[in-house]
Amino acid sequence: MTKPFSIRRRTLLGTALLLAGGIAASMPQVARAEATEVRFARNLGLGYLPLYVMQDKGLVEKQARAAGLGEVKASYTPLGNPTTITEATLSGNADFGAAGVPAFIIAWDKTKGNANLRGLAALNAQPAYLNTNRPEVKSLKDFTDKDRIVVPSVRASYQAIVLQIAAEQTFGPGQHAKLDPQTVSLAHPDGTAALLSGKTEITAHFTSPPFQDQQLRDPKIHKVLSSYDVLGGPASFSALWTSTAFHDANPKLTKAVLAALEEAVTQIKADPQKAARAYIRIENSKLGVEEVAAMIAHPEISYDLTPRGIGTFTDFMARIGSIRNRPADWRDLFFADIHDRTGS
Repeated sequence: MTKPFSIRRRTLLGTALLLAGGIAASMPQVARAEATEVRFARNLGLGYLPLYVMQDKGLVEKQARAAGLGEVKASYTPLGNPTTITEATLSGNADFGAAGVPAFIIAWDKTKGNANLRGLAALNAQPAYLNTNRPEVKSLKDFTDKDRIVVPSVRASYQAIVLQIAAEQTFGPGQHAKLDPQTVSLAHPDGTAALLSGKTEITAHFTSPPFQDQQLRDPKIHKVLSSYDVLGGPASFSALWTSTAFHDANPKLTKAVLAALEEAVTQIKADPQKAARAYIRIENSKLGVEEVAAMIAHPEISYDLTPRGIGTFTDFMARIGSIRNRPADWRDLFFADIHDRTGS
């Protein structure tokens, strides 16, 4: 007996699909193209110098070509607030964000289980100075309710978290937030202008190079403390991160970015003056090349992609409730691309 037409049709169709599937499986697979543009949102200052050098020398484009990706466009957007930088990466307006380590830790914590922002590398280690224009202020205990202390982002930036650690060290356990009501968020250039003017409520600025150095050239400004005093020594100041989705969808491009960072760090160490010129060109800065080069080569500053001192921040931030997830190791926050490094 012959099979009903409908059954024979389904059988023939199924056979055709199986054959088509077998043919497709045997054919070479065409790899999905990676992104042809990569966008960076970064904070301001020498803590992000590798990105300035990458931009000035076209290093991402160079490394992308070497990786066989063809012509890739890299763009860099300067933003003075780390929270805004995180928002740019989450909204799809930037592929990579670069800001202080605590801001990165907060971004990692908040996106764990969804966007899953993770670090590609640290950028450098450098001290941040808390400077003031009030001669009578020698320690945190000397600040009054009338003082206003500028940080890049209240309760989220590198400076804000270091100030909390310093407050607890000064005023005792549980007093980490004692100075929080006196902090205000301003980008480094704006905070510097306010502090130097002496005509606003701003009496202190917790900042970073080159802004802290510019401030200290004025005899009315003096340093109250350094982040290295608070943290017990050098620690990574800034980091570069991206989403797991972008990282996994663009493995060659991500490696090209990491290679560009490595090349930028090598150039900075080999020729601080050339790196200084790149910074000055991009910032349109009025600082001199020799002055900026001296800051870059300062013995307290090192450009290195290895994350250092991350645990100091995560332990403190988890204890006071700034983050919900306490990582067991610095590698929990960073992609496997740099897990072979001796970080902390």
